[in-house]
Amino acid sequence: MPEDKPSGTSPGDGGAEGSPLPRLTRVRAWLTHRPTGWSTLVPVIALGAGLLFATSSTTARGTDLRSEAVELPDVIRERTIENERSGQEVETLRADVDRLTREAAPGSKQLSALDRRARARADDAGLTAVTGPSVTVSLDDAHLASEEIPEGFSVDDVIVHQQDVQGVVNALWRGGAEGMQIMDQRVISTSAVRCVGNTLILQGRVYSPPFTITAIGDPEKLQEALDEDPAVAIYQQYVDAVGLGYEVTADEDHQLPAFAGRTSLEHARALDSDE
Repeated sequence: MPEDKPSGTSPGDGGAEGSPLPRLTRVRAWLTHRPTGWSTLVPVIALGAGLLFATSSTTARGTDLRSEAVELPDVIRERTIENERSGQEVETLRADVDRLTREAAPGSKQLSALDRRARARADDAGLTAVTGPSVTVSLDDAHLASEEIPEGFSVDDVIVHQQDVQGVVNALWRGGAEGMQIMDQRVISTSAVRCVGNTLILQGRVYSPPFTITAIGDPEKLQEALDEDPAVAIYQQYVDAVGLGYEVTADEDHQLPAFAGRTSLEHARALDSDE
């Protein structure tokens, strides 16, 4: 009688539990799929990308870091909106600082004295609202088509320029203005009037004509200063010649808001004595 074969499965069979074949297969599988350099770098790259997204989100603060505006007017409009938002934030923070300062030392005599001095300077610096009789000057382009421009004049002659606005502003200051506002912004010593084409740029915001300049002071003296100013007189010649807009109105009780922007100079140059 032939001897019974030992139980088990040969290497050529399908393989049963307990046989050495499955164990060998697992070992080979691990050796075949050993870690590579890429499998190590993938988690590092994913972590770096996550940090970049988080940094961009924090930096943007809800705004678009990569602006879609490519034309100059679009860029100007975007910056105007951003400047308005920043101005509102500055005004809110300034109010918070004043409130926290009062709460921190309500009984300090030294703080009270400094506060009185600051308030006195704030009136002169335009940092407080001012109320009183006023004069408002409105300057506007001549609404003429190109074929309607009188002979001998050009397109530049029928729009309001930077020197026209500056002429009115300087005349009102000489007339004793206690406070001034151009469009919806309070004017202070560091305010600069600039024009690009027929648009006005003031403290980062862009305005289209008509341009309004309002001054608080004695209406008679303000009007007299306008009438006597050479730059305003030249502008009025163009009013008669090409139809530029010029209107002066008076108000018995007008309030100008406090200046809400930055008061420190960023760029300045000392003038020589002969300049």
